[in-house]
Amino acid sequence: MHMTQRDGALDLLKWLALLSMVLDHLRYVGYSIDFLYVPGRLAFPWFCLAMAANLSRARAVTTSGQWRYLGWLLLFSALSEIPYRMYIPDHDTLNVLPTLVLGLLVVRGWQHRMLQSGLLAAVALLLAALFPERLMFGFFGVLLPLAMLLVIQRPWYFSLLPGVVCLAANQWQVLYYAARLGSSSAIPAVVTCLIAPGLGLLLLRHAQGIQPPPMRRWAYALYPAHFLVLLALRQLIS
Repeated sequence: MHMTQRDGALDLLKWLALLSMVLDHLRYVGYSIDFLYVPGRLAFPWFCLAMAANLSRARAVTTSGQWRYLGWLLLFSALSEIPYRMYIPDHDTLNVLPTLVLGLLVVRGWQHRMLQSGLLAAVALLLAALFPERLMFGFFGVLLPLAMLLVIQRPWYFSLLPGVVCLAANQWQVLYYAARLGSSSAIPAVVTCLIAPGLGLLLLRHAQGIQPPPMRRWAYALYPAHFLVLLALRQLIS
């Protein structure tokens, strides 16, 4: 979304979320680097926080701006599905962008409180409830952008709410079972899920002086592109 003045902290958050996502997906490149699962738990909550930060701005809550946002997410949801399926082995969900699409609709319904927005939010929640196994991060992943929005202007300790939602989205039962089996990544992953929203909020509030390269609409293309680059890397080293 266009803003009158770039928020360097927000751009930094987006770049760090992208880096975390790439690190997470490097686990499938062909080497045993499962420890990257832990920093990878930062990516989705930080993308959700970036969405919430954009939507909390006065200009971002206009109807036309949010429809453009939704349109770009829908477009790259479709464009990303084939590269995602080519790279991720044994995939059992759609790529992450449909989850963000539904999350955006839920936030719109909360912000606007109008009939159309409310109906779309209800449909998004219904789809998430009926087909959680087809969505990356499931039903709670759809709720995470709203949880971020609710605490973005509140004291840091309120970030525990989206932290719990983030943990639920990352299948805390699976992480708990893995911890009981002695997985060295399970407990750090649980902790990362719980603190990721708080870390993101601290960054947004205290990194204002940093001015990384602005992440504009072209950045949507980085999502499908990174799958293709990692796929080429895997074929190169195999």
